[in-house]
Amino acid sequence: SVAERARVQGYLASVWGAAAVVGPTLGGVFSEYLSWRWIFFVNLPIGAVAVWMLHRHLHETVHQRKHTIDYAGAVLLAVGCSLLILGLLEGGVAWSWGSPVSVGIFVLGAILVAAFFLVEKQAAEPVLPLWVFTRRVLAGSSLVAVGVGAVVIGLSSYVPTYAQGVLGSGPVVAGFAVAALTLGWPLAAALAGRVYLRIGFRDTALIGMVFVLAGAGLTLGLGAGSGVWEVAGACFTVGVGLGLVASPTVVAAQSVVGWERRGVVTGTNMFSRSLGSAVGVAVLGAVANAVLAHRYISAPDALAGQLPVNSNGTSAVLDGSAGSTPALHEFVRVALSDATHYVFLSLAVVAVLMVGAVLLMPRRTRELTFL
Repeated sequence: SVAERARVQGYLASVWGAAAVVGPTLGGVFSEYLSWRWIFFVNLPIGAVAVWMLHRHLHETVHQRKHTIDYAGAVLLAVGCSLLILGLLEGGVAWSWGSPVSVGIFVLGAILVAAFFLVEKQAAEPVLPLWVFTRRVLAGSSLVAVGVGAVVIGLSSYVPTYAQGVLGSGPVVAGFAVAALTLGWPLAAALAGRVYLRIGFRDTALIGMVFVLAGAGLTLGLGAGSGVWEVAGACFTVGVGLGLVASPTVVAAQSVVGWERRGVVTGTNMFSRSLGSAVGVAVLGAVANAVLAHRYISAPDALAGQLPVNSNGTSAVLDGSAGSTPALHEFVRVALSDATHYVFLSLAVVAVLMVGAVLLMPRRTRELTFL
Protein backbone atom coordinates (compact mmCIF):
# COMPACT_ATOMS: atom_id res chain seq x y z
CA SER A 1 0.00 0.00 0.00
CA VAL A 2 0.99 3.65 -0.24
CA ALA A 3 1.46 3.83 3.53
CA GLU A 4 3.72 0.78 3.52
CA ARG A 5 5.77 2.16 0.64
CA ALA A 6 6.22 5.40 2.60
CA ARG A 7 7.65 3.44 5.53
CA VAL A 8 9.91 1.32 3.34
CA GLN A 9 11.20 4.45 1.58
CA GLY A 10 12.31 5.61 5.02
CA TYR A 11 14.24 2.37 5.58
CA LEU A 12 15.95 2.65 2.21
CA ALA A 13 16.75 6.32 2.81
CA SER A 14 18.43 5.46 6.11
CA VAL A 15 20.70 2.93 4.44
CA TRP A 16 21.45 5.36 1.65
CA GLY A 17 22.28 8.03 4.23
CA ALA A 18 25.16 5.96 5.59
CA ALA A 19 26.44 5.17 2.11
CA ALA A 20 26.06 8.80 1.07
CA VAL A 21 28.53 9.93 3.72
CA VAL A 22 30.98 7.06 3.36
CA GLY A 23 31.03 6.94 -0.47
CA PRO A 24 32.25 10.42 -1.48
CA THR A 25 34.59 10.61 1.50
CA LEU A 26 36.12 7.23 0.71
CA GLY A 27 36.48 8.31 -2.91
CA GLY A 28 38.40 11.36 -1.74
CA VAL A 29 40.68 9.21 0.41
CA PHE A 30 41.39 6.88 -2.52
CA SER A 31 42.12 9.80 -4.84
CA GLU A 32 44.42 11.60 -2.40
CA TYR A 33 46.29 8.75 -0.72
CA LEU A 34 45.97 5.66 -2.97
CA SER A 35 44.80 5.78 -6.58
CA TRP A 36 41.60 6.98 -8.24
CA ARG A 37 41.27 3.47 -9.73
CA TRP A 38 40.20 2.19 -6.32
CA ILE A 39 36.85 3.93 -6.77
CA PHE A 40 36.15 1.10 -9.23
CA PHE A 41 37.90 -1.75 -7.40
CA VAL A 42 35.92 -1.12 -4.20
CA ASN A 43 32.74 -2.09 -6.08
CA LEU A 44 33.93 -5.70 -6.44
CA PRO A 45 33.56 -6.82 -2.78
CA ILE A 46 30.45 -4.68 -2.29
CA GLY A 47 28.90 -6.14 -5.44
CA ALA A 48 29.76 -9.66 -4.34
CA VAL A 49 27.96 -9.14 -1.03
CA ALA A 50 24.95 -7.72 -2.88
CA VAL A 51 24.79 -10.75 -5.17
CA TRP A 52 24.94 -13.11 -2.16
CA MET A 53 22.20 -11.18 -0.34
CA LEU A 54 19.92 -11.24 -3.38
CA HIS A 55 20.49 -14.95 -3.95
CA ARG A 56 19.90 -15.89 -0.32
CA HIS A 57 17.08 -13.55 0.72
CA LEU A 58 15.09 -12.40 -2.34
CA HIS A 59 12.48 -15.07 -2.95
CA GLU A 60 9.63 -14.50 -5.39
CA THR A 61 7.04 -16.38 -7.37
CA VAL A 62 7.40 -15.85 -11.10
CA HIS A 63 4.45 -16.55 -13.38
CA GLN A 64 6.14 -17.34 -16.65
CA ARG A 65 4.50 -16.52 -19.95
CA LYS A 66 5.71 -15.80 -23.44
CA HIS A 67 6.79 -12.22 -24.10
CA THR A 68 7.65 -10.31 -27.25
CA ILE A 69 10.88 -8.38 -26.76
CA ASP A 70 10.95 -4.99 -28.44
CA TYR A 71 14.44 -5.23 -29.94
CA ALA A 72 13.81 -2.56 -32.59
CA GLY A 73 12.57 -0.03 -30.05
CA ALA A 74 15.45 -0.71 -27.67
CA VAL A 75 18.08 -0.28 -30.39
CA LEU A 76 16.51 2.88 -31.82
CA LEU A 77 16.17 4.46 -28.37
CA ALA A 78 19.71 3.56 -27.29
CA VAL A 79 21.44 4.64 -30.52
CA GLY A 80 19.31 7.75 -31.04
CA CYS A 81 19.84 9.06 -27.51
CA SER A 82 23.54 8.14 -27.63
CA LEU A 83 24.04 10.17 -30.80
CA LEU A 84 22.27 13.22 -29.36
CA ILE A 85 24.31 13.02 -26.16
CA LEU A 86 27.52 12.53 -28.16
CA GLY A 87 26.71 15.65 -30.16
CA LEU A 88 26.19 17.64 -26.97
CA LEU A 89 29.38 16.31 -25.36
CA GLU A 90 31.74 16.85 -28.29
CA GLY A 91 30.13 19.88 -29.92
CA GLY A 92 32.46 22.84 -29.60
CA VAL A 93 35.22 20.54 -28.33
CA ALA A 94 36.11 17.83 -30.87
CA TRP A 95 34.36 19.74 -33.68
CA SER A 96 32.56 23.04 -34.11
CA TRP A 97 28.81 23.23 -33.53
CA GLY A 98 28.06 24.08 -37.13
CA SER A 99 30.38 21.51 -38.70
CA PRO A 100 29.00 18.77 -40.99
CA VAL A 101 29.90 16.15 -38.36
CA SER A 102 27.96 17.95 -35.63
CA VAL A 103 24.92 18.61 -37.81
CA GLY A 104 24.95 15.05 -39.14
CA ILE A 105 25.06 13.52 -35.63
CA PHE A 106 22.14 15.64 -34.40
CA VAL A 107 20.05 15.00 -37.52
CA LEU A 108 20.65 11.24 -37.45
CA GLY A 109 19.94 11.10 -33.71
CA ALA A 110 16.68 13.01 -34.15
CA ILE A 111 15.61 10.72 -37.01
CA LEU A 112 16.27 7.59 -34.94
CA VAL A 113 14.34 8.97 -31.93
CA ALA A 114 11.42 9.86 -34.21
CA ALA A 115 11.55 6.34 -35.68
CA PHE A 116 11.52 4.97 -32.15
CA PHE A 117 8.16 6.62 -31.42
CA LEU A 118 6.72 5.21 -34.64
CA VAL A 119 7.93 1.71 -33.76
CA GLU A 120 6.53 1.95 -30.23
CA LYS A 121 3.04 2.58 -31.61
CA GLN A 122 3.14 -0.81 -33.35
CA ALA A 123 5.09 -2.87 -30.80
CA ALA A 124 3.16 -5.60 -28.95
CA GLU A 125 5.15 -4.98 -25.73
CA PRO A 126 6.98 -1.66 -26.21
CA VAL A 127 10.16 -1.04 -24.25
CA LEU A 128 8.83 2.43 -23.38
CA PRO A 129 5.02 2.53 -23.70
CA LEU A 130 3.79 5.86 -25.02
CA TRP A 131 0.81 5.90 -22.67
CA VAL A 132 3.13 6.94 -19.84
CA PHE A 133 3.36 10.36 -21.50
CA THR A 134 -0.41 10.84 -21.78
CA ARG A 135 -1.24 10.92 -18.05
CA ARG A 136 -0.42 14.12 -16.18
CA VAL A 137 0.92 12.45 -13.07
CA LEU A 138 3.19 10.13 -15.08
CA ALA A 139 4.41 12.83 -17.46
CA GLY A 140 5.04 15.23 -14.59
CA SER A 141 6.88 12.58 -12.60
CA SER A 142 9.12 11.75 -15.56
CA LEU A 143 9.92 15.41 -16.23
CA VAL A 144 10.77 15.92 -12.57
CA ALA A 145 13.09 12.90 -12.80
CA VAL A 146 14.90 14.48 -15.77
CA GLY A 147 15.49 17.59 -13.68
CA VAL A 148 16.61 15.57 -10.67
CA GLY A 149 19.16 13.72 -12.81
CA ALA A 150 20.53 16.97 -14.23
CA VAL A 151 20.83 18.67 -10.83
CA VAL A 152 22.48 15.68 -9.17
CA ILE A 153 25.04 15.14 -11.93
CA GLY A 154 25.72 18.87 -12.15
CA LEU A 155 26.50 19.28 -8.48
CA SER A 156 28.31 15.93 -8.21
CA SER A 157 30.54 16.85 -11.16
CA TYR A 158 31.24 20.53 -10.55
CA VAL A 159 31.22 20.92 -6.77
CA PRO A 160 34.48 18.89 -6.47
CA THR A 161 35.90 20.84 -9.43
CA TYR A 162 35.01 24.11 -7.71
CA ALA A 163 36.20 23.00 -4.26
CA GLN A 164 39.55 21.74 -5.53
CA GLY A 165 40.28 24.06 -8.44
CA VAL A 166 38.90 27.34 -7.08
CA LEU A 167 39.08 26.97 -3.30
CA GLY A 168 42.22 24.84 -3.29
CA SER A 169 40.74 22.06 -1.16
CA GLY A 170 41.93 18.46 -1.29
CA PRO A 171 39.89 15.54 -2.66
CA VAL A 172 38.78 14.47 0.84
CA VAL A 173 37.34 17.89 1.66
CA ALA A 174 35.69 18.04 -1.76
CA GLY A 175 34.18 14.63 -1.02
CA PHE A 176 32.68 15.98 2.20
CA ALA A 177 31.06 18.83 0.25
CA VAL A 178 29.39 16.36 -2.12
CA ALA A 179 28.44 14.14 0.82
CA ALA A 180 26.37 17.03 2.18
CA LEU A 181 24.17 16.77 -0.92
CA THR A 182 23.69 13.03 -0.64
CA LEU A 183 23.19 13.23 3.12
CA GLY A 184 20.38 15.78 2.96
CA TRP A 185 18.51 13.75 0.35
CA PRO A 186 17.87 10.52 2.33
CA LEU A 187 17.13 12.41 5.53
CA ALA A 188 14.38 14.34 3.74
CA ALA A 189 13.20 11.23 1.87
CA ALA A 190 12.69 9.45 5.18
CA LEU A 191 10.46 12.33 6.31
CA ALA A 192 8.70 12.69 2.95
CA GLY A 193 6.67 9.51 3.43
CA ARG A 194 4.89 10.96 6.45
CA VAL A 195 4.40 14.33 4.79
CA TYR A 196 2.81 13.17 1.53
CA LEU A 197 0.43 10.87 3.39
CA ARG A 198 -0.95 14.02 5.03
CA ILE A 199 -0.84 16.72 2.36
CA GLY A 200 -0.43 14.78 -0.90
CA PHE A 201 2.33 14.06 -3.37
CA ARG A 202 2.33 17.33 -5.33
CA ASP A 203 2.28 19.65 -2.32
CA THR A 204 5.14 17.72 -0.73
CA ALA A 205 7.14 18.01 -3.94
CA LEU A 206 6.43 21.75 -4.08
CA ILE A 207 7.79 22.16 -0.55
CA GLY A 208 10.87 20.28 -1.72
CA MET A 209 11.25 22.62 -4.67
CA VAL A 210 11.42 25.57 -2.27
CA PHE A 211 14.54 23.98 -0.76
CA VAL A 212 15.99 23.16 -4.19
CA LEU A 213 15.52 26.76 -5.34
CA ALA A 214 16.99 28.06 -2.08
CA GLY A 215 20.02 25.80 -2.43
CA ALA A 216 20.47 26.79 -6.07
CA GLY A 217 20.34 30.43 -4.97
CA LEU A 218 23.07 29.76 -2.41
CA THR A 219 25.33 28.27 -5.10
CA LEU A 220 24.97 31.48 -7.11
CA GLY A 221 26.54 33.36 -4.21
CA LEU A 222 29.67 31.18 -4.24
CA GLY A 223 32.83 32.79 -5.55
CA ALA A 224 36.59 32.57 -5.51
CA GLY A 225 36.66 33.62 -1.84
CA SER A 226 33.92 31.36 -0.48
CA GLY A 227 34.46 28.68 2.14
CA VAL A 228 33.95 24.94 1.86
CA TRP A 229 31.24 25.06 4.53
CA GLU A 230 29.25 27.46 2.35
CA VAL A 231 29.47 24.93 -0.48
CA ALA A 232 28.41 22.09 1.81
CA GLY A 233 25.49 24.15 3.14
CA ALA A 234 24.21 24.86 -0.37
CA CYS A 235 24.55 21.18 -1.33
CA PHE A 236 22.78 20.04 1.83
CA THR A 237 19.88 22.40 1.15
CA VAL A 238 19.51 21.11 -2.42
CA GLY A 239 19.71 17.54 -1.13
CA VAL A 240 16.89 18.14 1.35
CA GLY A 241 14.78 19.51 -1.48
CA LEU A 242 15.50 16.60 -3.79
CA GLY A 243 14.56 14.14 -1.04
CA LEU A 244 11.17 15.82 -0.75
CA VAL A 245 10.73 15.86 -4.54
CA ALA A 246 12.05 12.55 -5.90
CA SER A 247 10.40 10.12 -3.50
CA PRO A 248 6.83 11.54 -3.63
CA THR A 249 6.81 11.84 -7.42
CA VAL A 250 7.95 8.23 -7.88
CA VAL A 251 5.38 6.88 -5.42
CA ALA A 252 2.69 9.05 -7.03
CA ALA A 253 3.43 7.45 -10.41
CA GLN A 254 3.33 3.98 -8.88
CA SER A 255 0.04 4.72 -7.14
CA VAL A 256 -2.01 5.50 -10.24
CA VAL A 257 -1.35 2.24 -12.09
CA GLY A 258 -2.12 -1.36 -11.36
CA TRP A 259 0.42 -3.74 -9.86
CA GLU A 260 1.36 -5.23 -13.24
CA ARG A 261 2.37 -1.81 -14.59
CA ARG A 262 4.31 -0.43 -11.65
CA GLY A 263 7.51 -1.83 -13.06
CA VAL A 264 6.91 0.05 -16.28
CA VAL A 265 6.33 3.43 -14.66
CA THR A 266 9.19 2.94 -12.19
CA GLY A 267 11.54 1.96 -15.01
CA THR A 268 10.42 4.97 -17.04
CA ASN A 269 11.15 7.23 -14.09
CA MET A 270 14.62 5.75 -13.65
CA PHE A 271 15.28 6.08 -17.38
CA SER A 272 14.20 9.73 -17.23
CA ARG A 273 16.61 10.39 -14.38
CA SER A 274 19.46 8.70 -16.26
CA LEU A 275 18.59 10.69 -19.38
CA GLY A 276 18.64 13.89 -17.34
CA SER A 277 22.07 12.98 -15.99
CA ALA A 278 23.48 12.18 -19.43
CA VAL A 279 22.10 15.27 -21.13
CA GLY A 280 22.88 17.39 -18.08
CA VAL A 281 26.56 16.50 -17.96
CA ALA A 282 26.83 17.20 -21.70
CA VAL A 283 25.10 20.58 -21.59
CA LEU A 284 26.81 21.72 -18.40
CA GLY A 285 30.17 20.64 -19.81
CA ALA A 286 29.47 22.73 -22.91
CA VAL A 287 28.59 25.71 -20.71
CA ALA A 288 31.77 25.38 -18.63
CA ASN A 289 33.99 24.94 -21.70
CA ALA A 290 32.42 27.91 -23.45
CA VAL A 291 32.98 30.21 -20.46
CA LEU A 292 36.58 29.05 -20.03
CA ALA A 293 37.29 29.53 -23.74
CA HIS A 294 35.84 33.08 -23.61
CA ARG A 295 37.92 33.97 -20.54
CA TYR A 296 41.09 32.62 -22.13
CA ILE A 297 40.51 34.57 -25.32
CA SER A 298 40.16 37.81 -23.34
CA ALA A 299 43.26 37.13 -21.21
CA PRO A 300 45.94 39.83 -20.74
CA ASP A 301 48.73 39.92 -23.30
CA ALA A 302 51.24 39.02 -20.60
CA LEU A 303 49.64 35.56 -20.33
CA ALA A 304 49.44 34.92 -24.08
CA GLY A 305 50.87 31.55 -24.99
CA GLN A 306 50.74 30.27 -21.42
CA LEU A 307 47.03 29.52 -21.16
CA PRO A 308 45.79 25.89 -21.28
CA VAL A 309 44.01 24.68 -24.38
CA ASN A 310 41.52 22.32 -22.68
CA SER A 311 40.07 21.27 -19.33
CA ASN A 312 42.96 18.88 -18.66
CA GLY A 313 45.36 21.79 -19.11
CA THR A 314 43.27 23.86 -16.72
CA SER A 315 43.59 21.17 -14.04
CA ALA A 316 47.34 20.90 -14.66
CA VAL A 317 47.77 24.64 -14.08
CA LEU A 318 45.73 24.63 -10.88
CA ASP A 319 47.40 21.59 -9.29
CA GLY A 320 50.86 22.93 -10.11
CA SER A 321 51.94 20.07 -12.36
CA ALA A 322 52.28 22.42 -15.34
CA GLY A 323 54.77 24.68 -13.57
CA SER A 324 52.58 27.77 -13.90
CA THR A 325 53.45 31.24 -12.65
CA PRO A 326 51.45 32.80 -9.78
CA ALA A 327 49.79 35.24 -12.22
CA LEU A 328 48.71 32.43 -14.54
CA HIS A 329 47.49 30.30 -11.66
CA GLU A 330 45.33 33.14 -10.29
CA PHE A 331 43.88 33.98 -13.70
CA VAL A 332 42.92 30.35 -14.39
CA ARG A 333 41.47 30.00 -10.88
CA VAL A 334 39.20 33.02 -11.38
CA ALA A 335 38.25 31.77 -14.87
CA LEU A 336 37.24 28.41 -13.42
CA SER A 337 35.24 30.22 -10.72
CA ASP A 338 33.34 32.06 -13.47
CA ALA A 339 32.75 28.81 -15.37
CA THR A 340 31.33 27.01 -12.33
CA HIS A 341 29.16 30.06 -11.57
CA TYR A 342 27.48 29.71 -14.97
CA VAL A 343 27.08 25.97 -14.36
CA PHE A 344 25.32 26.74 -11.08
CA LEU A 345 23.20 29.36 -12.88
CA SER A 346 22.17 26.70 -15.41
CA LEU A 347 21.18 24.39 -12.55
CA ALA A 348 19.06 27.19 -11.09
CA VAL A 349 17.23 27.42 -14.42
CA VAL A 350 16.66 23.66 -14.33
CA ALA A 351 15.22 24.02 -10.82
CA VAL A 352 12.74 26.65 -12.03
CA LEU A 353 11.65 24.34 -14.85
CA MET A 354 11.19 21.53 -12.33
CA VAL A 355 8.60 23.64 -10.52
CA GLY A 356 6.56 23.67 -13.73
CA ALA A 357 6.90 19.88 -14.00
CA VAL A 358 5.62 19.43 -10.43
CA LEU A 359 2.67 21.74 -11.13
CA LEU A 360 1.82 19.56 -14.13
CA MET A 361 0.91 16.77 -11.72
CA PRO A 362 -2.69 16.79 -10.42
CA ARG A 363 -3.12 17.70 -6.79
CA ARG A 364 -5.31 14.69 -5.98
CA THR A 365 -4.03 11.44 -7.47
CA ARG A 366 -6.84 9.38 -5.96
CA GLU A 367 -9.27 10.90 -8.47
CA LEU A 368 -7.35 9.41 -11.40
CA THR A 369 -8.48 6.27 -13.17
CA PHE A 370 -6.20 3.34 -12.40
CA LEU A 371 -4.64 1.90 -15.52
